[in-house]
Amino acid sequence: MTYTPGNTKIGFIGLGIMGAPMARNLLKAGYDVTAHTLETEKVEEFVKDGGKGAASVAEAAKDADVVITMVPASPHVEAVVLHEGGVLDNLRTGGTLIDMSSITPQTSIEVAKAAKAKGIKALDAPVSGGEAGAIEAVLSIMVGGEQETFDAAKPILEALGKTIVLCGPAGSGQTVKAANQLIVAVNIEAVAEAVVFLKKSGVDLKAALDVLNGGLAGSTVLTRKKDSILAGDYKPGFKIDLHHKDMGIVTDAARAVGAAVPAGALVAQLVAALRAQGDGGLDHSALVRGVKRLSGENPDGAN
Repeated sequence: MTYTPGNTKIGFIGLGIMGAPMARNLLKAGYDVTAHTLETEKVEEFVKDGGKGAASVAEAAKDADVVITMVPASPHVEAVVLHEGGVLDNLRTGGTLIDMSSITPQTSIEVAKAAKAKGIKALDAPVSGGEAGAIEAVLSIMVGGEQETFDAAKPILEALGKTIVLCGPAGSGQTVKAANQLIVAVNIEAVAEAVVFLKKSGVDLKAALDVLNGGLAGSTVLTRKKDSILAGDYKPGFKIDLHHKDMGIVTDAARAVGAAVPAGALVAQLVAALRAQGDGGLDHSALVRGVKRLSGENPDGAN
């Protein structure tokens, strides 16, 4: 069976910064979506947009063909999927669980084993692209699981992203996502250091970032973040708090396989420091604020 619009009921758990636009894109694609999240007002907004609301995880899962979870971290996935009354207790035998949260590879492996024991198929399918990518349905989706399950679920994933790749068995999606977060964090830190260096050197910062982004130094990070950095606007598309969690996953997973990640370890400490300074709720591009502090500047000063 392939999960196409018109023949698929989806239960969606988690309507946060990423989850809300993703659930709406599934509605736009023609899927029957029932959503649940802890904030009842977000469920009400989703219903106003044409979706269905559920008062609990169990209610969202019980009549679904597919359940998608998009929650902050491993403990949240364990709570909504594995615990009594969760997804695996309510999703029908033969159904599919797609966890799109960013969690540890080991948690994804445990979820896949528990799902298999109940006759439920599972994919770990974390995403990259931030809030803008979620809104525009152009996310990169890295998937772990079985080929047959991936093939059946691909139409659903195509409603959410543009680059969709099966990376290997259960847990592989999360391992690739950890590598993604390593690259993104180091990239943002390099941009942050360049921004402060350029500004202190008296260069026209906007002009400098435009020309840098046209050459080998260009990146999706610069394309997505340079205007907000110039404006000093750190409204979260992806919070420092969440990147702090992800850098813990990176360093732990790398240690487990004996891989050295020296730059990642340093940036993990800089992310942790920024969080300790009270900036955990800001966008991860707020690493600029940390570099400003290290350079003796007021982080709230003009860029």
